[in-house]
Amino acid sequence: MVSLDDAVIARYEKFGKRFEILVDSQLVELWKDDPTSIDIEKIVAIEEVFLDAKDGERPTAELLEKVFNTLIFKPIAEIILSEGSIQLTAVQRKKMIELKRRQIIQHIHSNAIDPKSKGPHPMTRIELALDESRFSVDPFKKLELQIKDAIKLLKPLIPLSFENARLAFKVTGKHYGSVSQILRQYKEKEEWMPNGQWVCIIEIPAGMKGELISKVMNKDSDAEYKEL
Repeated sequence: MVSLDDAVIARYEKFGKRFEILVDSQLVELWKDDPTSIDIEKIVAIEEVFLDAKDGERPTAELLEKVFNTLIFKPIAEIILSEGSIQLTAVQRKKMIELKRRQIIQHIHSNAIDPKSKGPHPMTRIELALDESRFSVDPFKKLELQIKDAIKLLKPLIPLSFENARLAFKVTGKHYGSVSQILRQYKEKEEWMPNGQWVCIIEIPAGMKGELISKVMNKDSDAEYKEL
């Protein structure tokens, strides 16, 4: 449940009246993508419906029944979230835009490489290219769609190649636990060697290669790896 200080207003209008609830804007996005992924109780700051959340003005039971055909908060909140709109202050909007912009830059940095150097573009280069392309971040548009839009604008400005890399790691048994936590989500197959070493083959976006190798070597300085 989001705190009242961090909550934003979700607003739904009908019969000339406004109905508002206080919500976590980030969780609303997740809920809209998949309503079964998160409970309404976790999205809202308080299980109350307002005519004006700032003044604390509440609708009558008769009005709620007329508009939503129920007095139960959850189905009312679902209607407001699915059919209404999110009201942001300038500060809240700026914060959401900057967060989403960082997510877009991080995704491109981790998943794309420069086809000449075969390494990832520095995040600063991606950020400057986004500025040059005049890409505008929408705080409510799905991240996946905005990543596609950003890549389309960036390709004429910086060379981008989306390739996968397959790596094999050989790790000493005593470091298996910490290293497997890093690699398990990318794992294709694994095997224990007779000498107690653990071998794992993974497939990842090529842009992640250097960072992932560094993480593994920090856990086990005797680890071995090679690209397949």
